[in-house]
Amino acid sequence: MLLGKAAQVVAPTSRFSGWMRHAAVLILAMIAVLAAPLVADAKREAGKNAFKTAEDVLHWINDYRHHPEPERLPDAVKAMRDLGLLKDIEQAGIYIGFVAGVIGSNPDKAEKLITEMFPMPPPDQVVVVKAIAYSGLSDWKDLMGKFVERMPARKVIIERYLYGKMEVLRALPLDSPIAVDANWGYYFATGSSEPIQRLVRCLAWSRNKNDVEKLTVGSMVKWTLAQNSSRDDELLGYLKVSLPHQPEDVAVPLRDVIESAETFELGHIRKEAMAAIEELRTKGSEASQNFNWWGQAGQTVFALGCVAAGAVGAGAVVGIPCVVGGALSNVALKYLAPAP
Repeated sequence: MLLGKAAQVVAPTSRFSGWMRHAAVLILAMIAVLAAPLVADAKREAGKNAFKTAEDVLHWINDYRHHPEPERLPDAVKAMRDLGLLKDIEQAGIYIGFVAGVIGSNPDKAEKLITEMFPMPPPDQVVVVKAIAYSGLSDWKDLMGKFVERMPARKVIIERYLYGKMEVLRALPLDSPIAVDANWGYYFATGSSEPIQRLVRCLAWSRNKNDVEKLTVGSMVKWTLAQNSSRDDELLGYLKVSLPHQPEDVAVPLRDVIESAETFELGHIRKEAMAAIEELRTKGSEASQNFNWWGQAGQTVFALGCVAAGAVGAGAVVGIPCVVGGALSNVALKYLAPAP
């Protein structure tokens, strides 16, 4: 009798449990169906935002100061590494400056962003070391100290920065393309006028008659400022505001930069640079005739950006690829250089 009553109690309970399991499965199935489009959209968005090529990285860097996405920096650095863009430090100035700018403008996220860049092969860690030192953060030495154990192979360069034996970006002499690249990279990350101020001061070198290296760097700075400001109204506005405050040796070429940017007449900058370099090479000292220096700049990846611009349309790639890359690549150096 008792067993019969127990069976009557258990049976409904079992039926209820079975219904609950069936309902749970049904609900999960409905959620999966409803979520499928969202998951697909997320995957498509992730694929769209992936850094698959050097050109993808360039597009992102070029647009970054208008639409900052610091959380994507670790993925961008990993892509730079995988694509071989950090292989030669002499050619990676723009990337070092850019990473430094993102870190420097996001002090509350800096440690997390750098942590997520690891693991990283020792050769590529130089980029991280330099970026931290170039970041402009007031506590950059403390930040560097947090990553010393992760980069034992980079102990020497870390110590040189920490003990002031290597220059940070603000004090870095702009007598080489890598230094110019690093300042442009910082600008593209931040939109800050500070690196532009440093570049503008180099315009005096575009009139140098005694030093072929300074003349070349000054000419490249002049060309990049004209090209970039012709596409960047904020940059052009800053150059105009700064003009009255410049010494004459800077003001003269800066006026030419502004006029060239406003009229989109840039060809004469190259012609004048070639003529000046040829004159210095012909009449100058043996040292100024030694063009081994030209090769030291290497070919920056931004030469690839110019190719990409032609392939996908100039409207899609502006600023960096055909300006910084073209001007500071080995190809452009040869383009500016006189015939031997």
